[in-house]
Amino acid sequence: MSISDRLPVFPWDRLEPYKAAAGAHPDGVVDLSVGTPVDPVPAVIQRALTAAADSPGYPLTYGTAALRDAVADYLRDRHGVSGADPAAVLPLIGSKELVGWLPTLLDLREGDQVGYPQLAYPTYEIGALLARAEPVTYDDPVADLDPARVKLLWLNTPSNPTGRVLSAAELRRIVVWAREHGILVVSDECYIELGWEGPAPVSVLHPDVCGDSHDGLISVHSLSKRSNFAGYRGAFLTGDAAVVTELLGVRKHAGMIVPAPVQAAMVAALGDREHAVEQKERYARRRTALRAAFEGAGFRIEHSEASLYLWATRGEDCWDTVGDLAKSGILVAPGEFYGAAGQAFVRIAFTAVDERVEAAVRRLAG
Repeated sequence: MSISDRLPVFPWDRLEPYKAAAGAHPDGVVDLSVGTPVDPVPAVIQRALTAAADSPGYPLTYGTAALRDAVADYLRDRHGVSGADPAAVLPLIGSKELVGWLPTLLDLREGDQVGYPQLAYPTYEIGALLARAEPVTYDDPVADLDPARVKLLWLNTPSNPTGRVLSAAELRRIVVWAREHGILVVSDECYIELGWEGPAPVSVLHPDVCGDSHDGLISVHSLSKRSNFAGYRGAFLTGDAAVVTELLGVRKHAGMIVPAPVQAAMVAALGDREHAVEQKERYARRRTALRAAFEGAGFRIEHSEASLYLWATRGEDCWDTVGDLAKSGILVAPGEFYGAAGQAFVRIAFTAVDERVEAAVRRLAG
């Protein structure tokens, strides 16, 4: 059996007919399906990339000292991670690369299990399948998973697709359980800056969650949403120093290296708060407009207190909703992409320019 035979059909390929239907609208498509940034890359980041363009030598897999320091400073100053250690930081070629390859990099095998939420980013499953490990879903990992078999536990807070945020108390309970059983916890925190309602999202590395030790924990962050960095492919992980050292050794052999100009751009992005605040304000305006429009059109929004999405339902099969909205030129993601529990939901991204958001609001009202 080939690798491709072990994997499901790429979910977004199934959306193509609906994308074509939405694109036939006289005023064009409003694409709210994929959470890809659409606003300009901040000038401070572009300047840093350009200034580092003359980079003829091989960059460091470990990342520059400036980048590792920038990550530690950012986590301490922005997210209260007092124990962030520059020596335990690894840059990533985007966070999806890490999600897809982590079980393989950790040498998981057949019989090992990778746990991830029932509603989740599909690549958690793909990473397990690539390693020939067994993907298993949970509602509550402490109650639902077999600690004797689970080797890697994915958390995702804020959640993609639901926007649900795990509190410090919830995270602490999971961390205590995982440590008791020697399970590595990896928290995907790519949307941590995008909280809208309720308490601010908290990192698994915050002392309120893990105390004064990062043992058994890895935190993954992306600049894609915060800094419109998706095209640059820049992210990072940090946490348990022993795990980071092991991953560094494997990544050196595999050539998993973030280009030097991108590393320089990451330093600039992490060191500049102003552009992130401005971008969050843009998303907040779009979120408010789209939420009101979809609720006015008969949708119920669940969770969605953080991230870049609205998790919405009107009590029907998600593909019926996708098809109906496509007739109005609006493209959304079917909840089924994220697990069977999403069959009656759609995910609505607010990563569309203001003009397209306004077009969606008009169409939903009319």
